[in-house]
Amino acid sequence: MAFALRDFRREDFETLWSIDQRCFPPGISYTRLELKFYMHRRGAFTLVVEKAAPELAPETVGFIVAEAGRGGVGHIITIDVLPAVRRYGVGSKLLTAAEDRLRGANCHSVFLETAVDNKTALSFYKRHRYLLMKTVPRYYSNGVDAFILQKDLLSQKGAS
Repeated sequence: MAFALRDFRREDFETLWSIDQRCFPPGISYTRLELKFYMHRRGAFTLVVEKAAPELAPETVGFIVAEAGRGGVGHIITIDVLPAVRRYGVGSKLLTAAEDRLRGANCHSVFLETAVDNKTALSFYKRHRYLLMKTVPRYYSNGVDAFILQKDLLSQKGAS
């Protein structure tokens, strides 16, 4: 399968929100208003991955929302990949591109939150050299705790 990465376009929003609803359970997935809020924060960017097939229109299969924050610290807000294309490197492609863009915005580190019971995500982030910093009790609206994970972007430049 071939996948192409591009920047978000306004007309992508409903598709991305639908993907978020399919990727995360209620209480962890975003409302439309929340997703719009995060996508439009100062320093935020959204990258989209499309599956390309000969003679077919590209199909959006995943996205990442991240932001370059103050003090040189980036934040991965969400990374969503449809189940049908997981294990094809789509998440890694999104994460690496976001980390590169954060480095370009002078971020020296990046952090993210993930549910403590999301074993797939935890394994993914461990492969990408994210380290556990702390646990936040009842972080999600459904009462699930979150792990805060962080990665040093300067010492691991180019390593994902």
